[in-house]
Amino acid sequence: MLHSFFLLTQKPQDYNLIFLASCEEEVSGKNGIESVLPDIPKPNFAIVGEPTEMHPAIAEKGLMVLDCIAKGESGHAARNEGVNAIYKEIEDIEWFRTYRFLNESELLGPVKMTVTMINAGTQHNVVPDSCSYVVDVRSNELYSNKEIYEIVKKHVNSEVTPRSFRLNSSKIALENPFVQRAVTIGRKPYGSPTLSDQALMNFPSVKMGPGDSARSHTADEYIEPDEIREAIEFYYKLLNGLRI
Repeated sequence: MLHSFFLLTQKPQDYNLIFLASCEEEVSGKNGIESVLPDIPKPNFAIVGEPTEMHPAIAEKGLMVLDCIAKGESGHAARNEGVNAIYKEIEDIEWFRTYRFLNESELLGPVKMTVTMINAGTQHNVVPDSCSYVVDVRSNELYSNKEIYEIVKKHVNSEVTPRSFRLNSSKIALENPFVQRAVTIGRKPYGSPTLSDQALMNFPSVKMGPGDSARSHTADEYIEPDEIREAIEFYYKLLNGLRI
């Protein structure tokens, strides 16, 4: 992206081009892109350089993490005492596993909820009075994270606390001039199941970059030199002379 930026600035363009390399994308940190956006003019359009094999991701799922606690009553495991919080939690986890939201997206499919962590108990002969678990929620563009949270609260008995509502799904129109240019050179628009800094951008953006997203977060994650060369060529073709 930086090399493409240098090439594009060698001739006049009808727009002001900004190259921004920011940190903390993996954790959506406050010291990443969110700390920079107030200090630059609000962009009319942005490209997020995540690996998409240079196809434009015109929508991406949002993310909400829920911390849940099921409450019971402590007792001795050998006697008929207490209320087992694990058993109460199982009912809620089964709801998370099987519930289907009514509105499914053509680009992003259904809202996806996955229980990813669980913790309970202190020793083998004590009925646990508390069971905590974490739910990873991937929202489509048809629900805000707040709306999903309100639906969850109505259906489960556990205490549910969202870590944040700020990472909502994002989408850009297929008719966007950049997207249409990408289509003319053989690129295929699609919806991405993974989150990026797009969730923190309150302006139109598309996710497009070299490399295969399936390699992300794997051992020996890599990118081919030819993929970088192709990306430079494509970025230049798509942005040179573009009118937003």
